[in-house]
Amino acid sequence: MSKEILYSATKPTGRLTLGNYIGAIKNWREMQENYSSVFAIADLHSLTIDIDSKELTDNIYSQFATFLAAGLDPEKSIIYCQSHVKEHAELAWIMNCFTYFGEASRMTQFKDANAKNKNISVGLFAYPMLMAADILLYNTNVVPVGVDQIQHVEICRDIANRFNSKYGETFVLPKGVTPKTGAKIMGLQNPTKKMAKSGDNDNDVIYIEDDNETIMRKFKRAVTDSLNRIKYCEEQPGVSNLLTIYSVMKNLSIEQAEKDFEGCGYGDLKTRTAEAVIEVITPIRSKMIELKSNRPYLDELMKKGALRASKIAQETLKKVYNKTGLVPLK
Repeated sequence: MSKEILYSATKPTGRLTLGNYIGAIKNWREMQENYSSVFAIADLHSLTIDIDSKELTDNIYSQFATFLAAGLDPEKSIIYCQSHVKEHAELAWIMNCFTYFGEASRMTQFKDANAKNKNISVGLFAYPMLMAADILLYNTNVVPVGVDQIQHVEICRDIANRFNSKYGETFVLPKGVTPKTGAKIMGLQNPTKKMAKSGDNDNDVIYIEDDNETIMRKFKRAVTDSLNRIKYCEEQPGVSNLLTIYSVMKNLSIEQAEKDFEGCGYGDLKTRTAEAVIEVITPIRSKMIELKSNRPYLDELMKKGALRASKIAQETLKKVYNKTGLVPLK
């Protein structure tokens, strides 16, 4: 029996964080053993925000190097840049034509951005349709995502269903899955909000590129509370966030992590969580820095990944053209 197909991606809109590693890359590394996996750097999606071109280029190389350093295997998985496969943009237009304005305007990401800023691009509005194209191009069965992206997988299914209803079975209906632990890592200074690549407080975020001294310093400044107990519960978001990070780094359940800190204070929790992160992140960071310095090697792997991805994407788009009546170039 052939393996199910898995697709997932990250945007190079900033430096990768510990949250990106726990919520995405670590799970991808483990899942690539059981799925035919496709992993993308979603650089087209990055253009929905105002980002410096040199910074974007550096982020793309950094993310690709981090993927490799963290254990994603270009022999086992397809690893590529979204913009290198033109079928993403082509299918996205067709997805636009099968999406209702009302359902697109209800997407949380667009609604939140629109509430804060009047100058919202059409690209941000059409973000879910490009994401749908990303997923559907590869006959994807499983999409590992954070909890904030589940809504986008759902609209992808709606669009695919609408297309299939009109033209017959064309697209596989993907299923979004989130990790049982660590699906959403929160900020160290504001544990009620997700740890983000870009923010106002650098101490809120652990970056993969942070050195060990910086990681330890940021954890020691992490916000906890005044309850003086180490327990995973809604009333203690800061403590719960640290326990989540510790448990993932140590491959323990939350219950086991709590037992590790019986009789301990918050200082121990912060220090030992930092040590657990440092133990895991240090070899990844070192390898990432080494790979990042060799752009010709990364370019070669990007090209190989794009060629493999394009072969699958072209077949899907050809099928879509045939179904809709568009005439492919011959």
